[in-house]
Amino acid sequence: MKIALSQLNFIVGDLNGNCIKIIDAINQAKQQQCHLIVFSELSICGYAPQDLLDYNNFIEQCEQKVLEVAKTCIGIHAIVGAPTRNPNPTTEGKNLYNSALVLNEGKIVDTYNKGLLPNYDVFDEYRYFESAKKFNCVTINNTKIALTVCEDIWDVEEDLMYTVSPLDELTKEKPQLIINISASPFNYNHLQNRANMLARNNAKYKLPILYVNQVGCNTELIFDGGTMAFNNAGKKVLQANYYEEDFSVLEFKNNDIIGSLTAEKPIEKVENIYKALVYAVQDYFAKTGFTKAVIGLSGGVDSALTACIAVDALGKENVLGILMPSEFSSDHSVKDAEDLAKNLGCDYHILPIKENYESLRKTLAPLYKDLPFNVAEENLQARIRGILVMGVSNKFGHILLNTTNKSEAAVGYGTLYGDMCGGIAVLADVYKTEIYEVCNYVNKDKIRIPVNTLTKAPSAELRPNQKDSDSLPEYDLLDAILFQYIENIKTATEIIKMGYDEKTVTRVVRLINLNEYKRKQMAPVLRVSPKAFGYGRRMPIVGKY
Repeated sequence: MKIALSQLNFIVGDLNGNCIKIIDAINQAKQQQCHLIVFSELSICGYAPQDLLDYNNFIEQCEQKVLEVAKTCIGIHAIVGAPTRNPNPTTEGKNLYNSALVLNEGKIVDTYNKGLLPNYDVFDEYRYFESAKKFNCVTINNTKIALTVCEDIWDVEEDLMYTVSPLDELTKEKPQLIINISASPFNYNHLQNRANMLARNNAKYKLPILYVNQVGCNTELIFDGGTMAFNNAGKKVLQANYYEEDFSVLEFKNNDIIGSLTAEKPIEKVENIYKALVYAVQDYFAKTGFTKAVIGLSGGVDSALTACIAVDALGKENVLGILMPSEFSSDHSVKDAEDLAKNLGCDYHILPIKENYESLRKTLAPLYKDLPFNVAEENLQARIRGILVMGVSNKFGHILLNTTNKSEAAVGYGTLYGDMCGGIAVLADVYKTEIYEVCNYVNKDKIRIPVNTLTKAPSAELRPNQKDSDSLPEYDLLDAILFQYIENIKTATEIIKMGYDEKTVTRVVRLINLNEYKRKQMAPVLRVSPKAFGYGRRMPIVGKY
């Protein structure tokens, strides 16, 4: 049996566009005399549809599109992902299942409903779907297949909600092949985790495995693809491309996958983060219909890295830099920002804010009176800059890219309605220490980011001789504490027991908790870590913790 694996970029809710892509791939598979083609999880509607699933007409349209696709499956089987109705919701729970549908000769010939529904981090499937309790193999071209959906192939012990392994149940029927359709989002640990999980299942069940993932950026979530296949001997015989659509054809013969794969070059963490962010920005713009970006260039590493990502994603002609020096901006910062723009070949403009700043201070003088200079005056400068770049965004139809990093977002080192403005937060899941690592990767072949940008002390330059370290711990220490509290979900007490200074840990954790209100109002954060701010980390604004 010839099997095609179709790794596609679906748009959530674009049922017509998704259907066209699926049908085009089916026709391509027919041309190559394939007997079966496999698509990713919820491919009909895109992942994750969220509360679109609450609308009855949305489900009706999904059903119609499934039937349209089925009509093209003449002489070929297709496996697609779609929401399906639970026929007994009053006695068996939710109204919907997350299903894999087998299509052939104009109709749905078999259905597999997902059993292990993820309900953690960015996932909330139990809000919409009922968990299947019974699992049966499907048969295609006389081949018995253990068909599963995403988490159903992961280890049950990783999710304590479930005690039944769908694969354990399916393999009781002695299938010849495992197929998993997935929508597995990127984080810098997940590529290896996926491969390890498939290898474990391959070794446990002694069956070949086909795994199909989707690609594309759906707001915060980056889907990196990486469709894979393992043969009976546990050897990976297919590794589809990352960060692009791909179409692969394999032969299933004598109960094994026939194929070979040359030695893979592993993608290092820093390279992976950069490629994922470039792909995410590119896809975000494509799906929102925008083509041009505007960035406030400060001469610092965050705006420099954001500009590099934007240029590589959109092209230098589609990126505009705005330099907004104040009376506190150093000459070298302005020069660093200019040198960056020249290195990247993108257009830039200098809009000094000194007069605007003096005008606002004069306006506020009757209220401020003789009160000492403090964060209020500092934030005025950030908000003036926010007004200017948002003005450019509105006038010319550019998306403003937010340049806040994860360290700053964590401790509130940013100004609401100032430097926290933007349509998408490109770096807000990348710690400051990681920013420098990624910048060095960007500069590995030639200097794009000025050396001075990478070697000078980080500063917001909102008061004379200001440095970030005046009010924050050094970033290597800060980021280590943040990582333990955010990614590893350790308490302050646990972090202190690891050897960190008590006062420092207490202060950092307090800053994180106090500034939740800021993060709730910032732009969507592109997720590259296992625990990003936003939908995957839901903390109360008002509370004591």
